[in-house]
Amino acid sequence: MERDQMYNASYSGSKNYTQHHVKTANANGFAAAADDYAERGIDLNEQLILNKPATFFFRMNGDAMTGAGINSGDVLIVDKSIKATNGKIAVVAINGDLMVRRIQQHFNGLTLQSENARYANIEITEFADLNIWGVVTCVIHIFESRLLNHSGTTKQKQKSNTEDYRILY
Repeated sequence: MERDQMYNASYSGSKNYTQHHVKTANANGFAAAADDYAERGIDLNEQLILNKPATFFFRMNGDAMTGAGINSGDVLIVDKSIKATNGKIAVVAINGDLMVRRIQQHFNGLTLQSENARYANIEITEFADLNIWGVVTCVIHIFESRLLNHSGTTKQKQKSNTEDYRILY
């Protein structure tokens, strides 16, 4: 939790990549006229990830954070290099249970807050085994159900009150 140093990735993104780097098929020796107007694609790694080596994707399975806009089935982008400070949403393991909660630091210690009234806040005691996996930086909300099936997950037949998570690579 006291990580202040940030390590940058060797991956520098594709901001310097232009249409002139795109290889074209010009069998007759002339380039296509549209090649001059080609734009590079959107690189979501470049747009959404701050520190690639310290970042992982995490699929939310539970409704404990619906008040913060995180729904079951959403993909969370989690950065391990960001310091988990007051008010940040983090992926935490407490006493062997993995969960996503908002961190609230106060004079007496630490509280893990849910954003759903159905779930109680968790007061961290000095004997608790707390391990913060990382801070949530982005939420990708999927509307098209075929994308959920495409990524290898299947819909649950019945909802349960327990939270189950899947780390995506």
